[in-house]
This record gives sequence, structure tokens and C-alpha cells, in this order.
Amino acid sequence: MRVFPIFHPLQMTTIQISLFKHQELAIEKLKTGSILCGGVGSGKSLTAIMYYFKKECGGEIDELLKGLLLMKSPKDLYIITTAAKRDTFDWEHECSKFDLSKDKSSNINNVHYVVDSWNNIKKYVDVKNSFFIFDEQRVVGSGSWVTSFLKIVKQNNWILLSATPGDTWMDYIPVFIANGFYKNRTEFIRRHVIFNRFIKFPKVDRYVDEERLNKIKTFLLVNMPYQKPSINIIKNIEVSYDKDKLKVVLDRWNPYTNSPIKNVSEFCYTLRRVVNSDSSRLFAIRKLISEHGKIIVFYNFNYELEILRNLYYDPDLGVSEHNGHKHEEIPKTQSWVYIVQYLSGAEGWNCIETNAIAFYSLNYSYRIMTQAAGRIDRLNTPFTKLYYYNLKSNSVIDNAISLALQNKKNFNESDFSFGEK
Repeated sequence: MRVFPIFHPLQMTTIQISLFKHQELAIEKLKTGSILCGGVGSGKSLTAIMYYFKKECGGEIDELLKGLLLMKSPKDLYIITTAAKRDTFDWEHECSKFDLSKDKSSNINNVHYVVDSWNNIKKYVDVKNSFFIFDEQRVVGSGSWVTSFLKIVKQNNWILLSATPGDTWMDYIPVFIANGFYKNRTEFIRRHVIFNRFIKFPKVDRYVDEERLNKIKTFLLVNMPYQKPSINIIKNIEVSYDKDKLKVVLDRWNPYTNSPIKNVSEFCYTLRRVVNSDSSRLFAIRKLISEHGKIIVFYNFNYELEILRNLYYDPDLGVSEHNGHKHEEIPKTQSWVYIVQYLSGAEGWNCIETNAIAFYSLNYSYRIMTQAAGRIDRLNTPFTKLYYYNLKSNSVIDNAISLALQNKKNFNESDFSFGEK
């Protein structure tokens, strides 16, 4: 690890910026249009800002004088991230290390930075001659975010940060277009995509000329492999389920509405509700609490939250929630449980106070599962071992979801057989 002492001329203070070897190597490889690909907690944010400072703005750090030299080619910085990460001010913390300010007048290099969410990306389509950091892969498909992204990159230099840049080649289309390898989405599809002709909705059957696609991907991706300070221990905890009730659902009957199941979405949801509501999952969580003292529990559905809320906790155990309704802090008690909904809390916060996460139920998305696991997998964790517990039954639905995730794919309800029992 290299440590750069940086003197702030305005504040008259010195701040230490520490870079690991994998971060230094990545900075040397990065170029505008690159995808910086590193695991959750690998230090992508600091790497990206150091690249902006050194390579894009010509900034230099004089280690002998312990001073932050002026940028030779100063540019404003725009960081587009998730709403959750914007609201935690993590990016502001990293920018402060470089004496960057949101106000140009208070910055020695006369630059400023902006941190905003993907929801507001349209506000920046007219920005020119600046540098953009797109945090987390959100440029997928052909919606308004992609349209704004493609307008921005025509007028500015940029890089994209992601732990999971793409599940399929279709996910890479906007980035490939942004780098000039294809004129538009139509050209990419014409050259590489064969659709299944025997179903009504568009579904990719296979890709052609993947050798070219792999060459482009290799050119754009800058990987950040690094020696982790800890090892991950993944354990599957087998839990039971009500087989008789599940059989009712497999017969296309919803026991909760007392009516026939209409479609595959309702079918999967009802299967999961039967499986995830089993009391054996509560017993498993109780046992993990007693083993670890402090644990994060991820869940998917509201009915799971109600179950977890009704779990008997020791009076001295702190219990907090992170979901669409509550963004409570992690308890300050000696032992605690932090109950987190995947979509609300899979990213944008970190915790090095525990080394254990329990997945009460699995999420459909491999990316979200990866992000969730990364909440405790940080470079500065004090633990040498990190424990991940998958609560999983031997039911048809849990097995199907687990298989997709093991193959680093998303579980797709439309691919799940609704016709077979």
C-alpha cells in the first residue's frame, strides 16, 4: 500500500491518501470510456477520483513537499450514483481528500463537483468539457437513462464503475455504443443477436461473432483483482417447508386468496410465500443471533418483515430496520440485528461492526445478492472471516433460484415452468 500525504492549502492540514497496489495498477490502465470492474468494497470510488485528479486533470502529488499541486488541466467533476449512495455522502468523503468542493470559489483549482442520482441524470445532458463518473451499472436497455447517458458521453470524458457490469451481451450495448464500436442498438442486434422465432415476445436465442464482443469487452474492462483482507465462508442452512400447502400451490391454487392462480408471477410469489413463511427460518435466525451476537438479515417481501418483527428477541438485543419506510441506524447495543430489505439496502452503506449476514430468503438478482454481501466485505474490515448464511429449503422454487444464482445469473420467472408440476 502506498500512502500519499496531501497538504490542503486552504485548510492548512495534511490528509493521508492510501492506495493499494491493485488501485495503482487500475489507474494506469484506465482511459475515458473504461469500465472499472472491482468487487464490492475493493476501493473503486477512491481509484476513480485519483484517476480523475492525476490523468484527467494533470494533478500531481509531490511526496517530498507533502503538497497537493495545482491541476494542469482542471475539469469539473460529475458523479452519477444511486440515490442510496448519494444520500450517505460517501462520495463527498472521498472528494474531501482531494480538497474538492461543491463551490468553485473555495477550490484552489477553480473546479467543483456534483453528486447526484441516476434519477436526475437528464439534468446534465448539456454539460460539456467535464469528467463524469458513472457509479454502478444502470445503463441497460434503451430507456431515458441510456438516452441521457449517450448524450453526456459525446461531450465529456467518463468512466463507469461496477462490480457486476453485465449479465448478458445486451447489457453492454449502451457502453459499446458510447465507445463508438456501434452506431446504435439496431446495428448491434443486426450483427450479433439471433432471436427465438417460435415465441411471441422477443427472446435472445443466441449470439454470433462473440469473438469480437469479447475483444471489445476486454479492451474496455479494467479489472481490480486484489488480495482480500478476509475470506468468505458461505454456508447453506437447510430449512423446512409445508409440503402439503406447497402441493396445493403446485396444483395452481392460491391458499391465501382462495382462488385459482392466474399467471406465472403469482405462481412464483405464492410458492415463495409458502416456503419463506415456515417457522424453521425463524429458528435458524435465532440460532445465528446466539452464535454471532451482531448480524444483518436481508429479506425480500413485506410478509417476511412482519415475521421477523414478531421474532422473539432478547430484551438487551438492539433491533433496527432498513427498508422503504424506515432508514434506521444500526443499533449501538452490544448485540443487535439489522433487518434490511434488498432493494432498499443492498447498496449505499457499509458495516465493519459484524462479520455475519443471513439471507432470510434469496433475491432473484445475482447483482443485488453480490451488492448485499458487500455491505460487510470492505477493505478496512477488522475480521479475517466473513460469514454468509443462505436459508434455503429443498423446495422446487428455492432450488431453481439457487441454481440461477450459482451460475451467476438472474432467476427469471418467465423461464420457470408454470405448466409442469
